[in-house]
Amino acid sequence: MDSVAQAGSHYPQTVLANHHPGAFVVCTYFVAWAIYARNHNVFDLPVQNLTHILYAFANLDPDGRVFLGDPWADTDKHYEDDSWNDTGKNLYGNFKRLGLLKKANRHLKVSLSIGGWTWSTNFAGVAACHEKRANFVRTSIGLMNDLGLDGLDIDWEYPGSPEDAINYVSLLRELRQGLDAYAAEKGDPMPYLLTGAMPCGDSKYSLLRLGDMNQYLDAFYLMAYDMAGSWSSEAGHQSNLYGGDLSVDKAVKHYIAQGIPPHKVIVGMPIYGRAFQNTDGIGKPFNGIGPGTWEQGVYDYKHLPLAGAAEYYDAETVSSYSYDVAKRELITYDSPMVIDQKAKYIAAKHLGGAMFWESSSDHASSHDRSLVGAVTNSLRRHAPLDSSPNHLFYPTSCYDNVRAGFA
Repeated sequence: MDSVAQAGSHYPQTVLANHHPGAFVVCTYFVAWAIYARNHNVFDLPVQNLTHILYAFANLDPDGRVFLGDPWADTDKHYEDDSWNDTGKNLYGNFKRLGLLKKANRHLKVSLSIGGWTWSTNFAGVAACHEKRANFVRTSIGLMNDLGLDGLDIDWEYPGSPEDAINYVSLLRELRQGLDAYAAEKGDPMPYLLTGAMPCGDSKYSLLRLGDMNQYLDAFYLMAYDMAGSWSSEAGHQSNLYGGDLSVDKAVKHYIAQGIPPHKVIVGMPIYGRAFQNTDGIGKPFNGIGPGTWEQGVYDYKHLPLAGAAEYYDAETVSSYSYDVAKRELITYDSPMVIDQKAKYIAAKHLGGAMFWESSSDHASSHDRSLVGAVTNSLRRHAPLDSSPNHLFYPTSCYDNVRAGFA
């Protein structure tokens, strides 16, 4: 990360926050594996309805090195308009496509999400060691620079002890310092994003030192889903706004009570449903979860409700589900009506916006049941979407086309 002479000439001469109160974030995870059987690609993203994209996932090894999870999908795949005769070392794959999207849509910010449920194993050991944290900071910012990204998203699922929580703060502090130093070396007045995917179960979030984390994180992406599933004792809502032992509202109130400014709280929403078989309804026992679309018990939202099932809305909890009387199968998911009510809640509480897991499961943006479309339509009635500019200047990237501004 060498200094660059007159780098500041590439940027506005005022410091710009990546997000501010009064403009909403609409963010989605894009998963690397979507390009395979799902046949969902970067160019399918509804960029007119998005402000941020979280790319899932990068992995980390026991020594703290952050590395890409699927290099062919991430950096190597050639699409139809990619030449095989380019000279030099060039970026291809999903990250080239994301760079081209950023160049054409200057409001669109892209972060690399690190960890996730499968790849969080090494977080605790890495966060506990100064040398490993330093390696994490160096390699994650190196990837961000080489790939031409706007920030990093930490998806540690989950810190399991008070010691983990303290070490998590240390990791965030050193990442924030590293990102600021990186921007300063480029002469870049625009900050780089540091965000986190955050738990919504009280046993998980009660461990976190949220007040300490606040000074380093730009946004807290609340994973406000999976509140019921195969692990539950009865069929239940997975993403209800109100009611029950777990709810979106309960989690939001906790984060704000711990000192997180409301505009940093982003409400996560599922673009999938969780199934319960052989049940008589919400709050009733079940037996089995069904085959799902790509994994057992989990169905892509765009296929819901399944044939033979009717969709229901619960106004008290602000939740929806489908139920097939003949099969005795219940699937809990968010409908457009639920999304609209959640958007009204976000606006009323002055929260930062909405996040979705994950983009391949939604309808096309033109479809009247698109969840991303539903949340943007509702949020825009209250305030505009965040339009702060992204970054395009990466003079020390290892890729020639990234250094050239995704030319």
